[in-house]
Amino acid sequence: MTSTNNPMRNHKVWLAVSLAALLVACKPSQKTNGPGSETLGAAPVKVQTVARQRLVRTVGGTGTIEAWQKITITPDLGGKIARIYVDEGDQVAKGQVLAEIDTESLRLQLKQAEAGQAVAEAAHKDAVRNKERMGRLFKENAVSEQQFEQVKLGLEAAQAQLEQARAAVNMASHALDISIMKAPFAGIIAARNAEVGDVVNPMMGGFSPTSGVLTLVDFSKVKISLDVSQDTILQIRKGQPAALIVTSYPGRVFPGKVTIANLAADSMTKKFGVEVTVDNPDLTLSPGTFGEVTIEVESRENALVVPQKAVVERGFVYVAQGGKAVKRAVRLGLQTSEAVEVLDGLKEGESVIVEGNYSLENGSPIQTNGEVQK
Repeated sequence: MTSTNNPMRNHKVWLAVSLAALLVACKPSQKTNGPGSETLGAAPVKVQTVARQRLVRTVGGTGTIEAWQKITITPDLGGKIARIYVDEGDQVAKGQVLAEIDTESLRLQLKQAEAGQAVAEAAHKDAVRNKERMGRLFKENAVSEQQFEQVKLGLEAAQAQLEQARAAVNMASHALDISIMKAPFAGIIAARNAEVGDVVNPMMGGFSPTSGVLTLVDFSKVKISLDVSQDTILQIRKGQPAALIVTSYPGRVFPGKVTIANLAADSMTKKFGVEVTVDNPDLTLSPGTFGEVTIEVESRENALVVPQKAVVERGFVYVAQGGKAVKRAVRLGLQTSEAVEVLDGLKEGESVIVEGNYSLENGSPIQTNGEVQK
């Protein structure tokens, strides 16, 4: 007869009961599909509403901001600098006198030329009167034809001498004028490269940043030069809209346009030059700094747009419809790195799945966890 108090048997019974209880506890509970409950096995996804907007495709790059105009102020003739009227950072107007060289010898030359012109004018007047008088006498046969011809030749010589004297005055006046250095355009003095007493000559300008007397810049407009590839230059045209972003003004976009699109490649770099011009009336943008340029090469107004990540295959998206993922064929148009135009297959206001869509199949149950913000 077996004893009911067998310790080994009691231990086995207790172990079996414990295991059964553990299995019951670990079994997943069945949830109903009532209001507020999740569908069993539904994939969590996020959606975005299909909407119309302006879609733009851009190209661009980083370049150095340069002044629209820059010139080294140098006199057209050599001499000693007598006066400099401006300093670095000064704003100047077009035609304003900036500096001048010593003009004393030029003023003396002008006076000498003016005196010579006065003598030539007097001689010319006398020659004119002689011709008139000899003309009357010649008609009365009081003088010979040879005498009359000599008087006419004398008038021609006096006329030539007068023209020569006037040219000498003009030359002396011009030399005096170009000894005064004026601003050819409105701008800012970027550098003062010489001092009063320095000797300058016309050949010194333009060979280095410190050549000449002054450096004048106009950056009421700025330009940014880019080097692009052949594939990119084929998309760029003169006049296309552009935008400039600089790190010193985060969040601000400076509008501009393409002013140069060079279709001839550089022989060394094999790149193509592009220049973008941006208005800078308040002088916010500083020459010599870097900026990021984007150029609008193609755009669509009022396009039906979805994010690129909504496209799971080329020409297919998943639409959230009735708690299921419905695979939809779409015809695509203009594409950017982040968005794509849908020409056919979707309607405005529909919800496309943008997260969790790569593991779906047509008809898969889904649980929407919210809408992605645009």
